[in-house]
Amino acid sequence: MANSIRTCLWFRDGRGPEAAAFYCSLIPNSRVEHTFSADVGLGTFSVTDFSLGGAPYQILDAGPHFQLTEAVSISVETDDQAESDRLWYALIADGGEESMCGWLKDRYGVSWQVFPRRLTELTMHSDGKIAAAASAEMMKQNRIDLAPIEAAVAAVA
Repeated sequence: MANSIRTCLWFRDGRGPEAAAFYCSLIPNSRVEHTFSADVGLGTFSVTDFSLGGAPYQILDAGPHFQLTEAVSISVETDDQAESDRLWYALIADGGEESMCGWLKDRYGVSWQVFPRRLTELTMHSDGKIAAAASAEMMKQNRIDLAPIEAAVAAVA
């Protein structure tokens, strides 16, 4: 038996298919695979299967029973600062909210972490002084900006 594993996000407001299409427009190698809607007598629901960068996701849009929370987020490690900035600003547009350390909440209420790969290299560096300097500077930021992080690392290297 083949297994299909997807992260499922519960939406409450009928905007699930719209959100999936928006996310797929931002991330290369992404696509909406299938959308299904039905009225089951107690109300309507929809299911949208999609992939982001090849990773499978699903949105179940089924009413106000559950809320999205920051306890689940979509983490995107980008190739560079420019790609992180492009995604960051697109995701916070039209009602999204900035948070700390590269976290944000988009207009649909989904939490994301957006950061350049270089941040991971620095915060997980084998030299503890470099990792600590990079982490301390990252903690001061909302949108990750590598320039001050690189400067903090250079100061201890």
